[in-house]
Amino acid sequence: MNKNKILAACVLSGALFTVPTAQAESYMTGFSNKVSQGLANIAFGFAELPKNVINISNDHNIFVGMTWGIIRGTAQGVTRTLIGGAELLTSPIPTSDYASPAYVWDRFSEDSRYFGLHYPGYWTTYGPLDDGDDD
Repeated sequence: MNKNKILAACVLSGALFTVPTAQAESYMTGFSNKVSQGLANIAFGFAELPKNVINISNDHNIFVGMTWGIIRGTAQGVTRTLIGGAELLTSPIPTSDYASPAYVWDRFSEDSRYFGLHYPGYWTTYGPLDDGDDD
């Protein structure tokens, strides 16, 4: 009878120890992704400026790209840098992505979206991978 209690305790403790290990692995992967996204967005948030100038110039003309592209690129660059700081600060907390695409250089010809929101408009371009619908 004593052996059965010891065996049951071993099986129960073994089962309990395997669950946190699997959760910790996915948690650490998400943590490292958020840290790398946060650092990259802080460091390269300024790349939204040429991205917007290039994309708007390609869609319309150079005059619109050099005026509206600079305004929009500056606003999105500041936003991406602040989003990077928020991702870095909240990296221990598992949340959904704040920016889409996650890095400024991913899907360069598409407009950036923040917090899953998109603002359709005349100068908004979503590519084939991101049509502006929430997933």
